[in-house]
Amino acid sequence: MRINFKKEYGTYLPVLIKVVNNTDGPILELGMGMYSTPYLHWACKDKERELVSYDLNSEYFKVNKQYESDYHKVFLTEDWDKIEIERLWDIVFIDVSPAEQRKELAKRVARHAKFVILHDSDDNVDKLYRYSEIYNLFKYKYRYNYLAVKPNTVVLSNFVNLNFLNE
Repeated sequence: MRINFKKEYGTYLPVLIKVVNNTDGPILELGMGMYSTPYLHWACKDKERELVSYDLNSEYFKVNKQYESDYHKVFLTEDWDKIEIERLWDIVFIDVSPAEQRKELAKRVARHAKFVILHDSDDNVDKLYRYSEIYNLFKYKYRYNYLAVKPNTVVLSNFVNLNFLNE
């Protein structure tokens, strides 16, 4: 199995945890992982909070399929453009491959998600992820870069002021 497991892959966790703890509605995870999927699964378990996870990497899908339950649906997709995600979400966490697909998914949920969380938001990799092209679609923006944690994570919203993330 070829799954990478590096600490840099979980640098979004502090901000993701804070947003999860300040919401109680459905969560969409686009791009499963060794950090996000187990965390989100267990964070949603007690309240049986709806969680939907997608990936197009069959290895991540196989590893994370074990978390599927009545409240947590786990899907393998062949095409990010064909999944139906345009509905109300409290949180949409986006950490998918290929990289250029992330901004497209964020555009699709801009009017449907209270919080859109994008991993890898450092300015020096914007030429790859191109998040700067979609920031104007959102009213609020917060970049998590505590103590120069790399890579950064950005939280976007059209519905909720993100000042609570500074506390």
